[in-house]
Amino acid sequence: MKNTSAVLITCLIISLFSSKSWAQTSNSDTKSDSLARELVERHKKANATKMSMTGFRIQIYFGSERAKATEIRADFTKNFPEIASYLIYQQPYFKIRVGDFKTRIEASGFLKKLEDHYTTAFIVPDEVKLPSSEQDH
Repeated sequence: MKNTSAVLITCLIISLFSSKSWAQTSNSDTKSDSLARELVERHKKANATKMSMTGFRIQIYFGSERAKATEIRADFTKNFPEIASYLIYQQPYFKIRVGDFKTRIEASGFLKKLEDHYTTAFIVPDEVKLPSSEQDH
């Protein structure tokens, strides 16, 4: 009889500890799910307000002279007024990047037009502005 009581008590104790452990896991899973949902919602909101995407630009100047960078940007704007240009400063260099291309193929097509004017131009991945038709949606 002592053996049966000891086994019964042992089973009861194990059962209590395992159910308590399960309850804590279940509660923490609920908290994790809630946190995950909140993070997903934050990510959705951030993307909805983001007005850019990963795309490509063409870099037409890279150097340490701001005046030269400004001159090249002005020249580009005069020759290609419909294409956006950007002056970027990453210490100690100035860069002029042009265009907002969704694909490398689009950028390559425009690069061919620039070859005569900007012989050292090349394509770089960059955050680009969304086309106006996509910004309206």
